[in-house]
Amino acid sequence: MSQEVKTGKILSPSTPWTVRGVPGIHIPDEQQALKATFTEPTIECPECHALVTRTAMSFNAYVCPQCDEHLKMKARDRLTWFLDQVQAELGQEFKAKDPLKFVDSKAYPDRMTEAQKKTGETEALVVMQGLLKDLPVMTCAFEFDFMGGSMGTVVGDRFVQAAERAIELRQPLICFAASGGARMQEGMLSLMQMARTSAAIQRMKEQGLPYIVVLTHPVYGGVTASLAMLGDVHIAEPKAMIGFAGKRVIEQTVRETLEEPFQRAEYLLDHGVIDQIVHRHALRDTVYRIVTKLMNLP
Repeated sequence: MSQEVKTGKILSPSTPWTVRGVPGIHIPDEQQALKATFTEPTIECPECHALVTRTAMSFNAYVCPQCDEHLKMKARDRLTWFLDQVQAELGQEFKAKDPLKFVDSKAYPDRMTEAQKKTGETEALVVMQGLLKDLPVMTCAFEFDFMGGSMGTVVGDRFVQAAERAIELRQPLICFAASGGARMQEGMLSLMQMARTSAAIQRMKEQGLPYIVVLTHPVYGGVTASLAMLGDVHIAEPKAMIGFAGKRVIEQTVRETLEEPFQRAEYLLDHGVIDQIVHRHALRDTVYRIVTKLMNLP
């Protein structure tokens, strides 16, 4: 999968991941009839509507083998795919609290329980230490299906712990961001995590350790305004939506219609906000190459 990296270019893989005819992949004419022919669960591509078996989609890192659309990945799947070896998972000791006794249409603890059952995760950030090829790294990934990947106190705790452990072990930190922003159910406590995570990143920079951000779809709000835009290098996946306020909010404020591809990764690349757009299949090689150069490793 190795290929040349050029800043400001969209990178595509040279490996034959997207060749038509991969077993388990069909272009549906009648979806229900086709679903009945599968012996295992299928995933429908939101772009081309191809039906792909879950096994085939997982093997292809949740990139549609038919049209190359990048589907969302669960945080745990992403990190275990990215790392050649997982050595430890951090932050499991941190548990969410409800100091505000917040209730909207549901009580905050009830929302947490629902999110935990839905995702199998205890919080919206998963942190893993491991090896990327032969390189020891610290990684973290947001689970967007856990309350929109929102950042509360536990997410802040886990991120800060990851940064501090990276400093202790002299390792780079790689963050896969996917979030709707700060968690409203925790009020000011969630907003404080913007400052806490930013301070942790600054400590890494003072130690000369790389902090790499991979922007996946979507990244908004307080996460964009803090840890997602403080990297040494910012990489985005193709077509990822990245911004602070959402498009509709901006349109209502400025009373203008914003045309596509506003807030898309490609738009941000053209305007110098991010450094690269990298195909998911090329991410491992790209991040490895960037980190080894930043750390002056052979």
